[in-house]
Amino acid sequence: MNQAHAELIATYKRSQADAAHKLSLIKLVNAKGPKAIQAAVDTAAKAVKRRDSFASKLAKLGVDINS
Repeated sequence: MNQAHAELIATYKRSQADAAHKLSLIKLVNAKGPKAIQAAVDTAAKAVKRRDSFASKLAKLGVDINS
């Protein structure tokens, strides 16, 4: 593994944590109404898409992210 792989893995792990955090925020805004819920869902969806993009880049490089 080279430095670029290590940096991409670190970025993936940060985006994975960010996605998990934003998904948990959906539950917290439940009492604030439908607009807040929709905003939280949209934000979480973007974070998940970003995480999946990094996972795809790592898979193309042959790096296993599950270890």
